[in-house]
Amino acid sequence: MEADEQLRNLSQAKDTEIEAELGRRGFSSRARNWIVRFIFTVFMIVMFSFLVSLGPLALIALVLLIQIRCFQEIINIGYCIYKTQNLPWFRSLSWYFLLASNYFYYGENMIDYFGVFLSKTDFLQPFVTYHRFISFVLYCLGIVWFVLSLRKHYYFRQFSMFAWTHITLLIVNSAAFFFVQNIFQGLIWFLVPVSMIICNDIMAYMFGFFFGKTPLIKLSPKKTWEGFIGGGFSTVVFGILMSLVMIQYPYFICPVEYNEDEVRLATDCTPGYQFQLQQYTLPKLLQLIGFKHIKMYPFVWHSLSLSLFSSVIGPFGGFFASGFKRAFKIKDFGDMIPGHGGIMDRFDCQILMACFVNVYIRSFIRVANPNAMMSQIMRMESEDQVTLFNSLKNYLGSHGLLPIEQAPIGAT
Repeated sequence: MEADEQLRNLSQAKDTEIEAELGRRGFSSRARNWIVRFIFTVFMIVMFSFLVSLGPLALIALVLLIQIRCFQEIINIGYCIYKTQNLPWFRSLSWYFLLASNYFYYGENMIDYFGVFLSKTDFLQPFVTYHRFISFVLYCLGIVWFVLSLRKHYYFRQFSMFAWTHITLLIVNSAAFFFVQNIFQGLIWFLVPVSMIICNDIMAYMFGFFFGKTPLIKLSPKKTWEGFIGGGFSTVVFGILMSLVMIQYPYFICPVEYNEDEVRLATDCTPGYQFQLQQYTLPKLLQLIGFKHIKMYPFVWHSLSLSLFSSVIGPFGGFFASGFKRAFKIKDFGDMIPGHGGIMDRFDCQILMACFVNVYIRSFIRVANPNAMMSQIMRMESEDQVTLFNSLKNYLGSHGLLPIEQAPIGAT
């Protein structure tokens, strides 16, 4: 079928100049793949490190670009399947829904962290106040556009396309939204989990390449138990070492906040509880042999949870992607990265990890966001602001943090 041929062409990577030169020098196909994969892995790590040095905005921009590329790769697969049916507005509607959903997701983040600043700008103030209403209107316009594009004899295929687009948005946009939220919690909550997935992917490939003999799962025949176990152990060790290093730098551990005086995103703060040495009492069994206490940063214990998830559950994001590719008989989502495939091929496991980290922070860390609270307070009525101020002042006074005055503001 024409669609099958287009799908094969979509994921069929052409030999790069490096691969062609290695082939002329007599390297086997497996060796060529390993060398090219290694070269571009190092290149991506170097470029990622450079973007980290540029700050949070550069990383947010990277997340946006990766999100758009992943969406494009998945939509292109659907386009190859459905375009032979001459479905109207397939790509236009898909990209419109991406634009509308990005307006909602990124707008939510911007309002949470820059709401006070945005509210002070007359032009932007309505977009802050009516953000969700505008988002809803944009989505409704998409629904209207889709319904008007429906054609007789194509209903089933068009609704299949509609579902394809929304499932893609659910997967890609949710991950991007969580990535950005994790960045604002502190770069360490973004860099450590992302690096764990990268480490697990590299080390699982290395252990599997040199020692792999026992197949792990039929969906991905190249995955082996040796690679899975070796990658998992390496990730745990790597996560602990990386955490111990990053904890020493406020740039990585401080929540990202907007500094109005300096008009920039600031990453300066007093280290919180998670990043201060704490003393822990060891189990009685260890106390019998003379070890009673240990000093450790709480974040290191959290890194163990993150590394275990990235090693045990994270790979199932890759297995899910492998099943998806097998369903449509394609090797990779694309050929943008020589030796690796498409962008989605490299970020399938990151999607699960981003969601887990965000849920983990909200469940076990529960770090309040002062910027989000201030944004909400600024949108309150004046009387409610005064009531909140007096309640907070009395609370702080009762705890000895502020002197209690006889007549608080707004009292009669």
